[in-house]
Amino acid sequence: MTTGIMVCGHGSRDEGAVAEFEKLAVAIRDRADGIPVEYGFLEFATPVIKEGLAALVDQGVTDVLAVPGMLFAAGHAKNDIPSVLNTWAAGADGIDIRYGRELAIDLKMLRAAADRIQEALDAAGDDVPIEETMLVVVGRGASDPDANSNVAKVMRMLWEGFGFGWGETAYSGVTFPLVEPGLEHAAKLGYRRIVVFPYFLFTGVLVRRIYDYTDAVAARHPDIEFIKAPYLNDHPMVIETFMERIDEIRSGENNMNCQLCKYREQVLGFEAEVGLAQESHHHHVEGIGTGDAHGHDYDHDHAHGHSHDHSHGHDHDHHHHPYPHADHPLGPKTMKETG
Repeated sequence: MTTGIMVCGHGSRDEGAVAEFEKLAVAIRDRADGIPVEYGFLEFATPVIKEGLAALVDQGVTDVLAVPGMLFAAGHAKNDIPSVLNTWAAGADGIDIRYGRELAIDLKMLRAAADRIQEALDAAGDDVPIEETMLVVVGRGASDPDANSNVAKVMRMLWEGFGFGWGETAYSGVTFPLVEPGLEHAAKLGYRRIVVFPYFLFTGVLVRRIYDYTDAVAARHPDIEFIKAPYLNDHPMVIETFMERIDEIRSGENNMNCQLCKYREQVLGFEAEVGLAQESHHHHVEGIGTGDAHGHDYDHDHAHGHSHDHSHGHDHDHHHHPYPHADHPLGPKTMKETG
């Protein structure tokens, strides 16, 4: 049995994000001791996941270790990627696919995040004490409260680890509070400096939006110094965490945390979603590639935890259960009203 590694990403219309993901896959390949490594995306970019799997098979691979390129386990890691893998495997005789877990809350990931924040602090100078500095960690935002709560835990670990004066969490889409109202709230708390850290793996529309909202709020509060920290990207500890997740697949220790999973337990506010079917909802944008030819913008705002904006005018609800707080006054509603 020949083993290969499949790195499964979400995909982006942003060419920079796709290039950064490819760089990550190359770094994993460099660490894999000659084991074949391929990558693929759910949507918006090529190669798609099934093309990456086919490339592994062409190299003689019969045992696939598939790892999600996701920070936390929301719909993409729990449903979409497994659905694509299972569908492909059903038509591939003699190929075994074992699926790993997301990067999750991990001390190595926290070290990577701390280094990015420290980079921003070093560039800003030491004229403002850490206890007079506030940290705002911005997560992607999902319709899964378990994933959203993990962002809050990352924020608290970083807040306490550095000794910041205060810490808050905001999200780029789907849930609440979004970046702009979150930063407006932060500005009221009286801190001299606010560090805004996007807890994202790669660049893209959402990261640029976070920085743009930071600039907009900073312009309204010139007495506060706003610092934009870099996102995680290919920090060595991120690569190290991926390698650990791959090793977990080999050893059979790759269990996801299902205790707070809304698909398996009756999580407060999401009780109706227990037992929903595991299926992918990205077939309509699978492999369309980057650039402007198709008219998509990787910035979806569906209630299912993506943040998409389909500028070509069709409406995809993908049969997802509606997000119960879609009209929250600090959520996506604010973005639609203010642009």
